[in-house]
Amino acid sequence: MRIIIEGATEEFAEKIVALAAQHHAELSITTVQPGWTVDRAERYLRSLPAGGRRMAEMVIVEGDGYLDADHLRSVLGKLNGPSNSLTRAIPRGVRKGWWPEGTSAPINPVSDPNNPSWHQNIAYRMDKEILPVFHEALNRIAGSPPAANDADSDDDGQQP
Repeated sequence: MRIIIEGATEEFAEKIVALAAQHHAELSITTVQPGWTVDRAERYLRSLPAGGRRMAEMVIVEGDGYLDADHLRSVLGKLNGPSNSLTRAIPRGVRKGWWPEGTSAPINPVSDPNNPSWHQNIAYRMDKEILPVFHEALNRIAGSPPAANDADSDDDGQQP
């Protein structure tokens, strides 16, 4: 029997193991810590197509976590393709087991608070808490040859 419980505390996991033992069942629990690690960040970045990875690199390196959308547009052109690839990478990673359900997107759009009806984003941002993790992931990528999971498309043939 295999039971998967994501997001459980250590205390809850211990109670589940004790309950299983009372019924003479063998049970092992693997806990998956939520959040971004260097390994997860590296996999996220490697899974992005070229435009999405370039956008992520610019936000992380050039913007140190915050970059004006007009600057990104001046370099990348339209942002809908690259920004969509950033968004699609999250559910794809959950589906493939790369990170747990509920993992938040590392890069998020910033809307104009003075003009909420206009939907063009004014910037893209990354939380300062995870910025060092993504810097380290980029350092790993820069220091290694392309990995097998580097791809411009998903394994199932869909664009990310």
